[in-house]
Amino acid sequence: MKLPIYQVDAFTHELFKGNSAAVVPLQQWMSDAQMQAIAVENNLSETAFLVREPDGAFHIRWFSPITEIDFCGHATLASAFVLLGQKLATAPLVFRAAAVGDISVAQLNDGLLEMSFPNRAPEPVENPPVELSNGLRTLPQTVLKSSQAWFAVYEDEDQVRQLSPDLALLKSLAPLDVVATAPGSQQDFVSRYFWPANGGDEDPVTGSIHAGLAPYWSERLGKTQLLALQASRRSGLLHCRVEGERVFVAGHAVLYLQGTIEV
Repeated sequence: MKLPIYQVDAFTHELFKGNSAAVVPLQQWMSDAQMQAIAVENNLSETAFLVREPDGAFHIRWFSPITEIDFCGHATLASAFVLLGQKLATAPLVFRAAAVGDISVAQLNDGLLEMSFPNRAPEPVENPPVELSNGLRTLPQTVLKSSQAWFAVYEDEDQVRQLSPDLALLKSLAPLDVVATAPGSQQDFVSRYFWPANGGDEDPVTGSIHAGLAPYWSERLGKTQLLALQASRRSGLLHCRVEGERVFVAGHAVLYLQGTIEV
């Protein structure tokens, strides 16, 4: 069986930056084992699989090299970029995911693709696990928690950039991942995302966690539109907007390759 495959760098307008995702449009679902095997072979943060539903929405599933992921922003952005760029669909798009419901994607005038996420603001934690601070090796000012990750909030951007975590300790926090964040020097806020239990050491750019980061920083900074930098080695920019129960996260994307896989 031959399947089309596209590899896209998301949350960037430059090749070799942002976060890479593979996109595999399907006519019908493959087995979970086949999709996981493809994701392992691709060895990217995520591989997204899409099947169009009768109402025109696209059912989307995301696989890291380790496991199926409940919620992935950059691979959704990459999927929208492929569908629109290859003229497989027209905007606005709707992606349907079991864990987060419908995610709509709109095209903005400046080339950005804007995704609508549920607001997943984190909640403060009084007694975070010792493995969190020990694993990060630098004590955060504040710790919060969402259904996706522990949030470690630092005083400034340099602290986040200089983190060199003990990934074995952070892995023990499974199934939750860890995001470190601080006010930005040039952007509103910065972050780094560590997910050894679910995908790898450090995710280059994590769209989904901004459904929690943006509401937190929106309240703290007193503004509803924010520019975020994920300060990984590859780095990525995310344009965030908070409106009640929805968080809008936008970014650019660029095509790296397209081809065919045989399974």
